[in-house]
Amino acid sequence: MKEISTIIKQLSQISIEAGQKIMEIYNASEDIVYEKKDDDSPLTAADKASNDIICQGLENLDFKFPIISEENKQIDYSQRKSFDYAWMVDPLDGTKEFIKRNGEFTVNIALIKSNQTILGIVYVPASKELFYAIKGFGAFQVIDGEDIPLKASQFTMQDEGLRVVCSRSHLSPETKEFMDKLNNPETVSKGSSLKFLVLAQGNAELYPRLAPTMEWDTAAAQIILEEAGGQVLNAESMKALQYNKENLLNPYFIARGSIREN
Repeated sequence: MKEISTIIKQLSQISIEAGQKIMEIYNASEDIVYEKKDDDSPLTAADKASNDIICQGLENLDFKFPIISEENKQIDYSQRKSFDYAWMVDPLDGTKEFIKRNGEFTVNIALIKSNQTILGIVYVPASKELFYAIKGFGAFQVIDGEDIPLKASQFTMQDEGLRVVCSRSHLSPETKEFMDKLNNPETVSKGSSLKFLVLAQGNAELYPRLAPTMEWDTAAAQIILEEAGGQVLNAESMKALQYNKENLLNPYFIARGSIREN
């Protein structure tokens, strides 16, 4: 456990340093300048600066694995498919929220083994909140230097007033259809991978994402929710999301707390 504790400490420091740089840029100007990537998503100086800090930090660790990051040139699957382990990085998840200046953006670092996340760190720069999980060891929020265990809410799909997390930036017709099947649900708005953390903290029950996301958007937060007792499931197969696939686009998914048997 001492070795695991050291790894978490090192990764936490990397994510905090990246978050500090993000906040420097965030606070430097009232108008955040951004450019458009090929997929029409925004890219800011904060995305680039955070990515540089994280990649350099990971490369300086004693244990070295390939890095799959939103802001790096993507490695061809002919190489990636042979990776036993790989880092999955989103240096600034919620760039749209960053540009809107609502504070709902995160730094995400995950370790992938055999298509599954086995470790995840999520740091919230605006609030200085740190969350992490290790497969088989639980999920935690670090508060005043103390690791506080996270526990997802228990519920059944028939319960009244289920709290459903919906993105501020995305609400598809499929999501509305999903919610129409629930019993008087309550909507909880949140940006970026914070949506998973709301579930991991037990403050909501469901997060249907019936719209496109990429693997780096979900990898770190998935293990945190899973270790808190929840699940992140392919909306069609109802099996856990897989990583380092040939196509790094996620299927539509349902993230949820702990389903209680009737």
